Amino acid sequence: MALSVLVLNGPNLNLLGTREPEVYGGQTLTDIEATCVKRAAALDLSVEFRQSNSEGEMVNWIQQAEGNHAALIVNAGAYTHTSVALLDALLACRTPVIEVHLSNIFQRESFRHESYVSKAARGVICGFGGLSYELALEAAAHLLGTRKQD
Repeated sequence: MALSVLVLNGPNLNLLGTREPEVYGGQTLTDIEATCVKRAAALDLSVEFRQSNSEGEMVNWIQQAEGNHAALIVNAGAYTHTSVALLDALLACRTPVIEVHLSNIFQRESFRHESYVSKAARGVICGFGGLSYELALEAAAHLLGTRKQD
């Protein structure tokens, strides 16, 4: 049975494809999810995608992840830079966390350079558009031992 990876997406990511395509690209979140489902299967993983504009809902999902998912991939959107609540939930969860962003947050406004999520993450992948999620799945497979080393 494939190990499960929970992919959490924060505020405004439901608007991908129409929101600032020059920054976030033209893919929708549904497009990214479909690509990730295929990539996960090739890595002997399964993925469950969720998106919320609510910080509390995301905290609840993180708290429920341990024991139900082998890894978390988190694109917390704007909560990346503001949410101590998400950080506390991630630190309490013993499930490995990989932070992901579509854009390179370090090339953007200075307030985006600080990430609370990073303080709980094993690593950060940013700047590759939808491919960032696939790279995060590769990292998860490596952490979980489902991907053989080349």
